[in-house]
Amino acid sequence: MKTLYIVIGTISLALGILGIFLPLLPTTPFLLLTATLYFKGSSRLYNWLLNHRYFGPYIRNYRENKAIPLRAKIVSLVLMWGTMLYCIFFLIPLIWVKVLLGLIAAGITYHILSFKTLK
Repeated sequence: MKTLYIVIGTISLALGILGIFLPLLPTTPFLLLTATLYFKGSSRLYNWLLNHRYFGPYIRNYRENKAIPLRAKIVSLVLMWGTMLYCIFFLIPLIWVKVLLGLIAAGITYHILSFKTLK
């Protein structure tokens, strides 16, 4: 079972890393899932993740403060809205899909802004 936790945790970590670069793929939930799976599968990987230079702060900030840094909020929203608006105006011909994308973007924006901001 520990091997399965490690394998799924590694896949989750890969998706979290992709989420850093792809605006519609969330980073923090995948990193939190990775932390949970590594905790159950390998204390060495769990400690590595929590002490990682880039991934550790994501997990600690969320777990301890339920907060997101201001820079992360801004970058997330700008990239997400840029992608959504591009899709709405240039790629999607169906009006109902355009409306749905707009509603999804508004929901994601509300969700991100609902977290406290780290200074």
